Amino acid sequence: MVVREETRPGSGAPAAPVEFRAAVAAMHSARLRPEIFCEDMPAPQRIAPYASALSADVTVDDVEVATGRLILLHEPAGNEAWAGGTFRLVAYVRADIDVELITDEMLGAVGWSWLTDALEAHGAEYAAASGTVTRVATESFGGMSEEDATAQIEVRASWTPVVGPSGPDVAAHVEAWGELLCTAAGLPPVPEGVAVIPSRRGQRGPGA
Repeated sequence: MVVREETRPGSGAPAAPVEFRAAVAAMHSARLRPEIFCEDMPAPQRIAPYASALSADVTVDDVEVATGRLILLHEPAGNEAWAGGTFRLVAYVRADIDVELITDEMLGAVGWSWLTDALEAHGAEYAAASGTVTRVATESFGGMSEEDATAQIEVRASWTPVVGPSGPDVAAHVEAWGELLCTAAGLPPVPEGVAVIPSRRGQRGPGA
């Protein structure tokens, strides 16, 4: 993974802190479902001094049903907007949904609960969560009128991972994001007792 760093004027190019390198390593140790194809992506350079990012697609029967991004930010001096924390996670998830669901007044609350339930299920402690849930409907007209209407849900969120004695358990947060992706895509939960293998980035197909 290429770690993108922003340097401040006159500060030179400092090496990434040990805490950040450990958090990035934890990102890569997360166990994701085989339907998820996950890989590194360029991280934004102007939000925090240190950042790393993942992108993911959920594919079922060779059809992409959800996509998302997860960005890990690190500000060694802390950030008041992050509840005083030094790390912040920023997530984006988009998934296709049934057109009939677009008018469900509870869809936004349900979409947000997918995130909070996933974080709690994976033991990913967090603070100062915020975000939006957006529903998108598309209808076709004229020469495209024969195409079916489509609908999507988009979840955008950020939260501060709680830092324990050994640092933030970033792997748990990545796994929760992976669960959010699959839930939004309508995949059934993994049965209890069934092991989830580590995602091998850069490969597709069973066990990827």
